[in-house]
Amino acid sequence: MASIKGWWRHEGRRLYPRAARLLITADGGGSNGYRLRAWKVELQKLADATALAIHVCHFPPGTSKWNKVEHRLFSFISSNWRGEPLRDYQTVVRLIAGTTTAKGLMVTCRLDHRKYPVGRKVSDKEMATVNLTPQDFHGEWNYIIRPRRAS
Repeated sequence: MASIKGWWRHEGRRLYPRAARLLITADGGGSNGYRLRAWKVELQKLADATALAIHVCHFPPGTSKWNKVEHRLFSFISSNWRGEPLRDYQTVVRLIAGTTTAKGLMVTCRLDHRKYPVGRKVSDKEMATVNLTPQDFHGEWNYIIRPRRAS
């Protein structure tokens, strides 16, 4: 979630100043999995902070290979650091940030030094505050989280 927030803060709002919504495609598992309550609570916080409706489409389990951008990008990153020893985080960040493609894609990368708590439990009460609307097709994987109205 920190990467999405950082992208919006540093690039997204400047590139898309009139945006009213944000589309996120995500894997079905991992830290942004469709079952994870903390993911949805954090998306709600982002929606509230940005006033954006956040449309989420999770790839069905076992199909993350369909995420063409991710897999095309990783091949260029791997080529870029081929033969370079990954000795420290600064080296990794420098090599990722130095990645470009023939079609003009340029990669931005920043090291996140923050510590994140593990094992946080989201209560039913907290989950009930998430303004989530499931979509008609597989609402467990496709949903919108809209900003909550200020009280």
